[in-house]
Amino acid sequence: RLEEKMGSAGTAIPGVTIEIRGETGEILPPDQVGEICATGDNLMLGYWHDPEATVRVLIDGWLHTGDMAYRDAEGFLYIQGRRSDMIKTGAHRVNPREIEEAIIELDWVADVAVVGVDDDILGQVIKAVIVPRPGLAVDPMRVKAHCRERLATYKIPKFVEHANELPRTASGKVKRYLLAG
Repeated sequence: RLEEKMGSAGTAIPGVTIEIRGETGEILPPDQVGEICATGDNLMLGYWHDPEATVRVLIDGWLHTGDMAYRDAEGFLYIQGRRSDMIKTGAHRVNPREIEEAIIELDWVADVAVVGVDDDILGQVIKAVIVPRPGLAVDPMRVKAHCRERLATYKIPKFVEHANELPRTASGKVKRYLLAG
């Protein structure tokens, strides 16, 4: 069956119950993005010598994974990213990866990272940091026009910035927190 569910992470293994929960802990219906929460006899009991971290992720017997996903009507999970990477703009939760995938389509873009920056009205607004191909320049107007053709209005970056390179960890992950400032 998994072959039929391209892009899915599959379903829960036997003995594990998974729920997708919203901001206030409510169980979300199929096709809505929320946090993956799991319970079962084979899940961790806590972090070694870190009771504070344990209290943050183990709530009423449920492990709050920090992974954001949606589940289809058949129970297949589709991972959308980490909770800490999601951008909350107004009433929307935005997966930066979706915007990055749209921007990287531009032939002059070599690399891109999208982050949320604090905003007094919306909570956060979207910023795209772009590394152009050698000898080319970042064109914010083209980026926004391209995004308008592909994304919902609330997903269009308010800010578009040039970078020579993106800051990364030793394992290659973008250090988003350095770009949000």
